[in-house]
Amino acid sequence: MFNVGDKVVYPMHGAGIIESIEEKEILGESQRYYIMRLPLGDMKVMIPMSNVTSIGLREVVDEATITEVIQRLGEGDPDVSNNWNRRYRANLDKMKSGDIYDMADVVRCLMLREREKGLSTGERKMLENARQILISEMVLAKEIDENQAFGLLDQVIQENKKASGC
Repeated sequence: MFNVGDKVVYPMHGAGIIESIEEKEILGESQRYYIMRLPLGDMKVMIPMSNVTSIGLREVVDEATITEVIQRLGEGDPDVSNNWNRRYRANLDKMKSGDIYDMADVVRCLMLREREKGLSTGERKMLENARQILISEMVLAKEIDENQAFGLLDQVIQENKKASGC
């Protein structure tokens, strides 16, 4: 279980800080909820404590892991499908996993593909969402601001676009 003040990642939503634990009655059922604030977009989310495991809520990674993720952003990935539908589903599964390395793969492949060939509207929205989720965890893990994290991400992708394969 998590405590107030813990930095956590909510897959498909991003990283945030647990501000409180409250009991609420919703649809006649009383449950305890984590109230989590997502710094990017300044949004609050209620997460039922009973669903934490199935949702995949996890702690924010440490700074060393972020360094590994940044290095991974420069690696090629020759196994990505050229079929839009298969690629989209594979990327969506990676995002749902909540794994930061999978999220980095999605961001890297979609950013490189956008620069080389362009993206469909669906993949462009997916890239935007994946970048926000990855950036939110970078901000909390490295204790940097959003603009620094975006700059770092763009710099790494730009420097390593030759390692595409995506």
